[in-house]
Amino acid sequence: MSDPQVLARRLGTFDASVLGLGSMIGAGVFAAFTPAAAVAGSGLLLGLVVAAVVAFCNATSSAQLAAAYPTSGGTYVYGRERLGPWPGFLAGWGFLIGKTASAAAMAMTFATYAAPHGWERPVAIAAVVLLATVNYHGVTRTAGLTRILVVLVLAALTTAVAASWGSSAPDPAKILGDGLLAHGWYGIFQSAGLLFFAFAGYARIATMGEEVRNPRRTIPRAIGIALGITIVVYAVIAVMLLATIGADSMAANPAPLAVAVESGTTPWAGPVVRAGAAVAALGALLALIAGLGRTSLAMAREQDLPHWLAAVHPRYKVPHRAEVTLAVVICTIISVADLRGAIGFSSFGVLIYYLIANIAAFTQPAADRRYPKALQVLGAVACVALVAALPPMSVALGVLMFVVGILLRAIRRRRKS
Repeated sequence: MSDPQVLARRLGTFDASVLGLGSMIGAGVFAAFTPAAAVAGSGLLLGLVVAAVVAFCNATSSAQLAAAYPTSGGTYVYGRERLGPWPGFLAGWGFLIGKTASAAAMAMTFATYAAPHGWERPVAIAAVVLLATVNYHGVTRTAGLTRILVVLVLAALTTAVAASWGSSAPDPAKILGDGLLAHGWYGIFQSAGLLFFAFAGYARIATMGEEVRNPRRTIPRAIGIALGITIVVYAVIAVMLLATIGADSMAANPAPLAVAVESGTTPWAGPVVRAGAAVAALGALLALIAGLGRTSLAMAREQDLPHWLAAVHPRYKVPHRAEVTLAVVICTIISVADLRGAIGFSSFGVLIYYLIANIAAFTQPAADRRYPKALQVLGAVACVALVAALPPMSVALGVLMFVVGILLRAIRRRRKS
């Protein structure tokens, strides 16, 4: 008889890859290019390369760890197993605070494109409630809906690229603008830190390791597929935007893809792109809620969060209490704050998460090793460098939230002892 508190393994390579794609493509294409262009200009192309390299290093560490520890929780579990309870907690806490802010931001991004003026917050809250309900009824429904959303987003992006290249008279000279180094290396690294936000979706695959069939093979393969497709999509979109509207216009407009399409001779494509942005935000939000629920489940099992959250639904085999609680928290944040500018804060938490993942993977024995240690060293150093390059307010707020988490855990440990 199966354990009623263990999640069911129902995901194959295709569904796991789609969940990763739904997380990454939805967040990055429609959210991260504007702030990256503001700090680096055309140098965001170099920032994109740096972010992709860091993401690859982190992905290999996550894949190596997930194959050895195929359970829910991702780097929270890996940190505990390889480094100890405190590093594991810091990884889990960084994931929770960063991705909860990101979930609220994605809900508001959806509402920005889909809601009538003045109705953004209610529509964003309704989206969270709807997608939390989908997650509540089982991971196969989550994967099925994500598959549909990813197809729609890729169709919208294909329309945007075709319409822009075909009608906006792209100018190759705009791609370089004033030069890739016009904003200096600090601007490039800051753009890389902001663009890294767009690559972080592959963590969703690792956090769902308890629900993947044959995880030692499926998780590394799904992470590689999702990350590879995302890098290609981002590179094509970045070059297209620079060639059509230029870095200055990218920095000045919160919806640069829509601007690129609507400024040409095919304005009919504008609504298609805006609809794609709304769908992409929904896809990212759906995967975020799923990943947050699994990390909360793992932390509650170890009593780093209230143990009440560790319950698994007897029929749907999902961490239903954790998901409902997170949905309430996300809706509360949406009701009191606009977090569309929270990319830097989210990147701070996720970079700390991957710093610990790289260190944990570095300590694995030869029997579990799939990639050279040099990749883990490069990934850890790059995570620290990108954190240092983030906007100062994002760093300060991130440090404050980690202090809060450390104090809460210390109080819980003292009361328990």
